[in-house]
Amino acid sequence: MLLTLAAAAPSSFALVATPAPPTPAAPAALARSIEHNFKTSGTLSTEAIYVVKLLEAAHYNRAAVTPADYSDIVPAYMLALDPTHLFFLNSDKVDFSHRFDGQTVYYKVAVTGDIDPAYEIFYVCQNRVQARVKWLLNELNKDFDLTGNDTFAVDRSKTEWPATEADADDLWHRRLKFDLIGELLNKKTLVQAKEVVRKRYEGMLKNFDDIEASDLAEIYLTCITGLYDPHSSYFSADTYEDFGITMKLQLVGIGAMLRLKDEYCTVEELVPGGPADLGHLLKPNDKIISVAQDGAEPVDIIGMKLRKVVNMIRGQKGTKVRLTVQPAGATDTSARKSIVITRDVVKLNSARAHAAIFQVPATTAAALGAAVTAASGTMLVGATAATPPAAAVPPATVPIGVITLPEFYGPADDSASDRTSASRDTAALIQKLKAAGIQALVLDLRNNGGGFLGEAINLAGLFIPAGPVVQVRDSDGRRTVDSSDASQVTYDGPLAVLTNRFSASASEIVAGALQNYGRAVVVGDKSTHGKGTVQTVVEMKNISRELHDADAKTGAAKITIQKFYLPSGSSTQLRGVVPDISLPSIDDYLPIGESSLPHALIWDSISSTAFNGKPIDPQLLSVLLRASEDRQNKLDEFAYLRRSVDWFRARQDQKLVSLNLMERRRQKESDDAFLKEAKSEKLAMAQADYPHKEFWLGPPPPPKVKPTKDDSSPDDDDESTSLSTDDTSPYPSMDVPLRETFRILDDAIDLGRKHQYWAADHPPLTIARQD
Repeated sequence: MLLTLAAAAPSSFALVATPAPPTPAAPAALARSIEHNFKTSGTLSTEAIYVVKLLEAAHYNRAAVTPADYSDIVPAYMLALDPTHLFFLNSDKVDFSHRFDGQTVYYKVAVTGDIDPAYEIFYVCQNRVQARVKWLLNELNKDFDLTGNDTFAVDRSKTEWPATEADADDLWHRRLKFDLIGELLNKKTLVQAKEVVRKRYEGMLKNFDDIEASDLAEIYLTCITGLYDPHSSYFSADTYEDFGITMKLQLVGIGAMLRLKDEYCTVEELVPGGPADLGHLLKPNDKIISVAQDGAEPVDIIGMKLRKVVNMIRGQKGTKVRLTVQPAGATDTSARKSIVITRDVVKLNSARAHAAIFQVPATTAAALGAAVTAASGTMLVGATAATPPAAAVPPATVPIGVITLPEFYGPADDSASDRTSASRDTAALIQKLKAAGIQALVLDLRNNGGGFLGEAINLAGLFIPAGPVVQVRDSDGRRTVDSSDASQVTYDGPLAVLTNRFSASASEIVAGALQNYGRAVVVGDKSTHGKGTVQTVVEMKNISRELHDADAKTGAAKITIQKFYLPSGSSTQLRGVVPDISLPSIDDYLPIGESSLPHALIWDSISSTAFNGKPIDPQLLSVLLRASEDRQNKLDEFAYLRRSVDWFRARQDQKLVSLNLMERRRQKESDDAFLKEAKSEKLAMAQADYPHKEFWLGPPPPPKVKPTKDDSSPDDDDESTSLSTDDTSPYPSMDVPLRETFRILDDAIDLGRKHQYWAADHPPLTIARQD
């Protein structure tokens, strides 16, 4: 299990205001709940002061935050404790905001190192939770009317806290109905459903007993760093030790980065090459509901501290862990799937690039000619006539290569005899594909979350002449230009880059640079992730003699210090890289981009650096775009994809969930029928998949792991619980975005055969002639 709290942001610490895991505790345990009495230690006070000093001195966004902005800390901290707005009252917010205004909070933490407001607000939350648990355990003994017209808003992150106790009671009546219906829809009796919910809320008090002063300090100080941007955070000493685990070469677990989002432990990303990634059963944005050791009963982890969850999922190599998951693409919150993962050693750079050659049906001259005429009515350059020439007889199929790059990894370690890297592996695969006769290449960067910047620069140099790849600017306006120094390109043929909303950081630099140079056509979701910032982790003991000499362990701060810009001067921050040709995608309707994060830094631009390139000729791009749009309007696979996206979007737009059990069952039956039909349609279309041959630099991965079915699993059929185009297997059936990218490249190849349709002195999407 790989835990990265560095990427977790304030929501990673939403642990005290949400249902916790089941425990053996009985209702009598309510009277034994611990009353905390926290104090800020001298070491922690010093750390708090230096966190603010560090932000004010080194953060990229330091000039935009003033002491008055610290008024946002109280509501942000309340939200971190109570992300679903269920426990605090609105009067609490008014009271806290009056007592702890921005200037007061700033003075306390920046001058005196006093974070006592964090403790005082927590005590109120603790009292509210204790009272509410007593209330709801009593309510569970009563009957529930699940036949009315009540509704419940599942996403309460942007709502207000209840105005009165009576409003809170009404809200909780509906919350309990929501919880019970979720269990009933997963084939539990009412008695069983009540027992599950009872244990969930009884376990909450045990979770409160585990709260420590350092936990609250971490939440509070992370709320302060979050004023500056969502990727800055504070690590307590214990959390920093966990963070250090992710920096080591390997660990034993399932290979998933987790964070707390609202009340759920959510999969942030999968470690390429880890058991979860290789099994293709767990996906980013999946919510883990419960964890069970092999042969043991599942433990509900909703609201549990992230560190506890991690410890439950980690384990000895070869042992199994069973996770109950709400799929990321599920439109019904009751959807569940059960997966079993065998723990193994997870090497942080174990997943290497791999490749394949697909035999793609050749473009028809008539179809492409129509696109040319529709785009301009004239030739692109050098033609002697305004109409297309007579169509040549194209080959039956065109061999097109694809290189899938999971991340921008570097050498395994200094002692490794076989030092691998993303750029070296990609270069080796290119040589294999060229030797096999490919006529075009796709660089697949979907789900690639980044990695080593140097590898991104080196990899871009495989496709463009020596020149700028990325610009980096700090908060003082100092700009550096990082360039590829490759003496010659490794691949000069037609090129496309395939991206999605999970393509981030270094992926965006490569895609954006190749787009700037006009070297590749970028295809994918409406934009990439939009992470265009650079962070550094600073140990607190290294910035203060007092902290360095302290007996107590100290934490660390992660702060944003730089921003990325493309050679053109455009930032990749917030907006990401907008593709030249976008395709329908469910990802576009999920909150997975930088723009969904609070206090995200703005998009901006700086002056262009000198580079020998320019974007794809607009007329040429128009031809490729119109040909793609024509296929999107005609092909069955796009009709299937649009229906799926439209259905998913409509279900996502339903903000209120019915609390009528029969209505929910009807809705579930309707959803299941749609998903079953969609699955059948996809399987039928998959008969037309393009044949392909795979290329691996090491042993190929094991076959896809099938879920282990057992009687305790609420639903083991992945396809019956969600709809997603994000199949992370190496070469999935009916991969519509990849198939269309192949066709776009084939169009470019066809244009390249006809000099009158060139937009420059070289074929489309190829390297310019070097004088």
